[in-house]
Amino acid sequence: MTLAEKSLVPISLSTALIVDDHPLFCEALSLTLKSVLNVHQIDTADRLEGALERLSRDPAPDAILLDLTLPDVEGLDGLIRLKRVARDIPIIVVSSLSEPRIIASAIRAGAAGFVPKHSQRDVFREAFSEIWQGRTYLPDDYIPGDAGDEAGSDEEEALRRLSDLTPQQMKILQSVCAGKLNKQIAYDLNIAETTVKAHITAILRKLGVQSRTQAAMMAQSARFSSILLDRAGFD
Repeated sequence: MTLAEKSLVPISLSTALIVDDHPLFCEALSLTLKSVLNVHQIDTADRLEGALERLSRDPAPDAILLDLTLPDVEGLDGLIRLKRVARDIPIIVVSSLSEPRIIASAIRAGAAGFVPKHSQRDVFREAFSEIWQGRTYLPDDYIPGDAGDEAGSDEEEALRRLSDLTPQQMKILQSVCAGKLNKQIAYDLNIAETTVKAHITAILRKLGVQSRTQAAMMAQSARFSSILLDRAGFD
C-alpha cells in the first residue's frame, strides 16, 4: 500500500524532544517536524542525561524521537531508561540501525515506532499518524518473523524485566556492570551505602537472579553486543 492510499489522521503535536548527538541531523529532523507536523516547539538533547533532565521539567513533550547510539549509553539501555521516565509519552526510535532484529528489540523495549534515518519526510507523517491511532509504526520493508527477527526468549525476557527497574535502579545496575563496589556507587550517586544494598536486593528480585554477576549478564543481553554479534561502528 502506498502512502497516498493510507488513511492518515490529523496529528496534534505541539512539542517534541529530539535525542541525538548529530547536530546536522537534529536540525534536519526539526525542520521535518515543523514542516510536516507543524510542531511549534522542539527541544534537543545530545545525551541521555540531557533528555532525562528535560523530562523532569514541565511541560512534558508530546513525543520523543530517539537515536539508539548516544555517547552516554550502550545499546538499548538508553531506550529502557528513557521509557521508564517518559511513561506514556510515545518514543519513536529514529536510527540508521535498521536490521529486523534491532527493530524488534526496540519495540519490545517500549518504542512506539521505528523510523530509519534515511526515511523521507512523508514517512514521519505516516509514522505519527499510526502511533496517534494507537498502533505501532514499523518500516514498510520490515517483515515480522523474518529470520533476523528471532531475538530469542532469553533476550526478550531480559528486556521485559529490565523495563521494570526504576531510573535509580538502572543507574545502579550500570555501575554494577562497570564492576563498581557498593561504596563507589554510593559515592557516585551521593546516597548511603545501605541504600545501594537495598536497591541491589530489589534489582536482583525484579530480574529474578541470585547474584550481581547474573544481573550484569542479563543487562548485557539487552545490548547491541548481543544483538549484533560482530558489528562495530554503529553510526
